[in-house]
Amino acid sequence: MTPRNTSSAQPLRLGVLLVGARFAVSLATAVATPYEFHRDELLYFSMGTHLRLLHMDFPPMIALLSELLRHTVGVTVFSYRMLPGAVGAILLALALAIVRALGGGRTALLVTAVAMVTGPLFLRTASLFQPVVLDQLWWTAALYALLRLEQTNDRRWWWALGLAGGFGLLTKFSIAFIGLGVLLGLLLTPRRRALLQPGPWIALGLALVIGSPSVIGQIALGFPVIGQMEGLQSGQLARIGWAEYLTTQAFMVGPCVLLALSGAVALLVHPTMRRYRSVGVACVATFLVLGMLHGKPYYAGPIYPMLFAAGAVWLERLERPRLRAAIPWWVGGTAAGYGLVVLPLGLPLVPPQPMARYAAALGIGAPTQTNTGGTLPLPQDYADMLGWKAKAEAVGRTVATLTPEERERTVLFGANYGQAGALDLYGRRFGLPPVVSLAGSFSHFGPGTRPGDIVVFLGVEPGDLRTFTCGSTNVVARVANPWGVDEEQDVPVLLCRDPVMTLQELWNRVGGD
Repeated sequence: MTPRNTSSAQPLRLGVLLVGARFAVSLATAVATPYEFHRDELLYFSMGTHLRLLHMDFPPMIALLSELLRHTVGVTVFSYRMLPGAVGAILLALALAIVRALGGGRTALLVTAVAMVTGPLFLRTASLFQPVVLDQLWWTAALYALLRLEQTNDRRWWWALGLAGGFGLLTKFSIAFIGLGVLLGLLLTPRRRALLQPGPWIALGLALVIGSPSVIGQIALGFPVIGQMEGLQSGQLARIGWAEYLTTQAFMVGPCVLLALSGAVALLVHPTMRRYRSVGVACVATFLVLGMLHGKPYYAGPIYPMLFAAGAVWLERLERPRLRAAIPWWVGGTAAGYGLVVLPLGLPLVPPQPMARYAAALGIGAPTQTNTGGTLPLPQDYADMLGWKAKAEAVGRTVATLTPEERERTVLFGANYGQAGALDLYGRRFGLPPVVSLAGSFSHFGPGTRPGDIVVFLGVEPGDLRTFTCGSTNVVARVANPWGVDEEQDVPVLLCRDPVMTLQELWNRVGGD
């Protein structure tokens, strides 16, 4: 074997080792976690069981994956978490591929890998069955395609860019932000001349064709994404200013935020990377646009793999030998130390009570801040992984008191999508009646065919039944969850008999689909 081949093989072996270790961590977390399904995972399960590919209010990728898992390996916490773990490992592999494309060696590979596995951002997203980790993958793939396009001028990379955009559109509408960033990267650099050629338009057309189910669903339902964004803007995003947006970045990725900043500067002005200026502009422009629109800090997460890789390669190329040898290890060591401190905030491994004590001892507000600006003893993702099975079991005990004839006329109702999703998932195991809800996507699933002569409400107090009046109501149980968000800490189970209207009439009155 020639020295050149040996030199090429060593980084490849190192990359495979790092990616394999990353996947192993995800699998171990999925096995050992003391937590249940996440609230959002329950919703995505129900989106799958009610799958209507061209008639959905959210991009359907996560629902399709849920159905794939349900019909192959089954629905368990482990099977649901195995998939994002695999995607997280692929994301790391792509970040390392960016390092190699930029000419980086072993040190740059190691620094990039450390950056990708020490902050809570990429650890947590790869441990939950949510679209976020997929979104991170497609953004990074798009930026990698743009990088390779600048490197090779091979028009096939426009197709790769289109594929990334299309799968991104099937996953989350936030792909539009990196699309805007790429457009600005083209317009503000000499690459703008490509807009007069077929390549960019082929990429755009391919993205729209692949992502068409998401677009068609919006058209069919009257663009519910607009209402969703208005709700987010008024309820969660309006309070997010630049201070929170920037400081939370530092928490999410730790000291490696400086590595990312170095990568952005290198892509924009460093002589050895100036040819990739369109990539740097795309990253920086996307970051700024999200900040101006009061985006949640994690929305900017997908630009970091590119910036980490660029920063690591720049460090590896420092001209002063001693500085070149010391700084990468200082960055890696600092990031590793930070990663050890915040590891329990990134991976759901520590049980609730010790986790709450640890979070309090750290004295950092960001980890336990809720979407609405409040605080909890636990990170909200962890709080949202507790108590769902107990709620379904309480409803199951209520249903068990009914006669077989009554059960045939019974429908379950969840006040929010987490409660409805829990009843859907666990109800199928317990043999419970069907579930309906007016919350979020459930309102588009419809009321079904049963009129609901008996309705078991989860999360609804008797005083909340203003439109849907019952002949008799009885709170038959209450489910306590001291670790949950406010609305999940004391949840009633209400038995309603002889409502004055059918569920179909209720849907027509409130404008459900």
